[in-house]
Amino acid sequence: MLAFNERVLDWAKRPDVPLLERLRYLCIVSSNLDEFFEVRVALHLYEKDAKNVQSPYSETSYRQVTEVAHHLVDEQYRVFNEELIPAFNQEGIQLITHDDRNPAQHKWVRQYFEREVKPLLTPVVLDPSHPFPVVANKSLNFIVRLSGKDAFGRQNEIAIVKVPRALPRVIRIPNKLADGQGVQFVALSSVIRSHLKDLFPDRVVGEFSQFRVTRDSEMLVDEEDVKNLRTALRQGLEHRQFGRPVRLEVASVCSDYLAQFLLRQFQLPPEALYRVDGPVNLVRLNQMIDLIDKPQLLFPPHLACYPRQLQEGEAIFDQLRRHDVMIHQPFESFLGVLDFLREAVHDPDVLAIKQTIYRTGNDSELMELLREAVRMGKEVTAVVEIKARFDEEANINWAERLESVGAQVVYGVVGLKTHAKMLLVTRKERHKLVRYGHLSTGNYNARTARLYTDLSYLTANPRITSDMEQVFSQLASQSRLSKLNHLWVAPFQLQDQLLSMIDRVTKAAKRGMQGRIILKMNSLTDTRLAQALVMAGQCGVEIDLIVRGACILPAQQPGFTDRIRVRSIIGRFLEHSRVFYFRIADKEDLYLSSADWMNRNMLRRIELAWPVLDKELRQRIIDECLVAYLWDSADAWALTPQGTYQRVGPLGKKPALSAQRELMHRYSKQ
Repeated sequence: MLAFNERVLDWAKRPDVPLLERLRYLCIVSSNLDEFFEVRVALHLYEKDAKNVQSPYSETSYRQVTEVAHHLVDEQYRVFNEELIPAFNQEGIQLITHDDRNPAQHKWVRQYFEREVKPLLTPVVLDPSHPFPVVANKSLNFIVRLSGKDAFGRQNEIAIVKVPRALPRVIRIPNKLADGQGVQFVALSSVIRSHLKDLFPDRVVGEFSQFRVTRDSEMLVDEEDVKNLRTALRQGLEHRQFGRPVRLEVASVCSDYLAQFLLRQFQLPPEALYRVDGPVNLVRLNQMIDLIDKPQLLFPPHLACYPRQLQEGEAIFDQLRRHDVMIHQPFESFLGVLDFLREAVHDPDVLAIKQTIYRTGNDSELMELLREAVRMGKEVTAVVEIKARFDEEANINWAERLESVGAQVVYGVVGLKTHAKMLLVTRKERHKLVRYGHLSTGNYNARTARLYTDLSYLTANPRITSDMEQVFSQLASQSRLSKLNHLWVAPFQLQDQLLSMIDRVTKAAKRGMQGRIILKMNSLTDTRLAQALVMAGQCGVEIDLIVRGACILPAQQPGFTDRIRVRSIIGRFLEHSRVFYFRIADKEDLYLSSADWMNRNMLRRIELAWPVLDKELRQRIIDECLVAYLWDSADAWALTPQGTYQRVGPLGKKPALSAQRELMHRYSKQ
């Protein structure tokens, strides 16, 4: 994760990237780091067993992780202060501090503080009857050291000011006060910092600092020990904001006295302290992007075309009877998937709709369509994964809304997350039932479908749709799967089938046949699969891995992985599709999947992989998702034998090629 964030941070440094987009990438790094600490680092500090009991953490591994994290955070704020702030100034956009404000601006900021901020602040001065308040996960707070006596003649010196989340973290100064300097902003932390003394009349404000604590946000519920998983998770959500501390961020000028006070309060080791030269939460600077009306500082909008294989005006069911359809998102519009479901909802011959729900967002047209389907008399079954991290509340709400209109809602299998993405429609045609299916590498979320690269696959192939029906039946009844035609399902046979495919190519290479494996995914950390790939490479198989994030497999180490190349693509869109290609001589097999090659995906989740049987579609995926990315010289990073990533540049004087830009051009609505 940390190495991946270093590659994302590179986009914030690139002068060829529009300025507001550079800020967005900087914010993405902060958001990723927050989740890294909330989930991954928490495991170093608090290793948990099934009963959620704290056990000792590894000092060595924790220190190694935090050393890299400290370097990344320092570099992040260096980019913010030394590269982005000067660049914004040149564009007439300023984030002005207390010392930079003119008298009129000082007056306006004071009025804003008195009117909008101060009424919402309740400073707490600590003493035996006023203990340290509980501060929420990732919330903005101030710690203040006071001198003098309070109204009761006591010398209690430490005060805490909690800042409500409802307050905007960036405030635009009115144009008439911008002093001809373009667009000017003030940070909320700067506004409060400038008026701390107003919160403590008759006391002297000495040392102070903003601070933010990141907390363990993993919700562990013993599913075997609860009667109602939804109720247990709903209760767990109430406590997530107040999990155990894992990281403390303070201002770079925070005194050692206050920093040590906070570390003791949160019972954190020294390595957990991060001094930052700027706002403690860079994620909230995203608000600036929405407040600046300068389109030239953003990427030109990509207007995705309607899926090329779908003919508008003709029933999608009729088209699927003739051929399978692939939608390459976000280059092609997710609207094709919505239209497929919308057609099913309003078709009087459709009897049943079944769908898995992992992430859909709070405002989902797709979920509203499912509710409408119930009202129109369809039998709707939704497999809702209410343990999808950070989407638990939204999914619980959707589950309750679906149940309220009469949909059948199930929560998958105890102990396993349902990560598979599938939608199955059953239609009555000429006195028989015909199924139409949608399988995807990504979520049913219209927003992320504009930001993530994913593949949607629509089919009426009866062997695939009957497999889908079996999987849905298993998720609802927890019965055994009978022999499937084409689908590979985790945790039952997906890992074994992948190992078998690698083994087949390996054995062919041993016999002198040409073997080739190309894999595209987000992470590769499963030991058994990685070892199988190493063995395949040593037996003569040429292997290319396109892995966006974590990869435990070393690349091109002499005598060990000479034939294995690893690259990571970090572009305008988040690479999210999973494509697995195996070739022996002239025989090709290509699978799409919801699963990365991680142990949790193979053994602790319900995942799917399915073959692309249509030769034309298979070649299209090879060209667009594999070959294009192997030739990418603009957004690609190669894993070196030393275990570090190095940017890939164009060969000679040739222009850099970006797979994403080429696909945007190919599928642009314009």
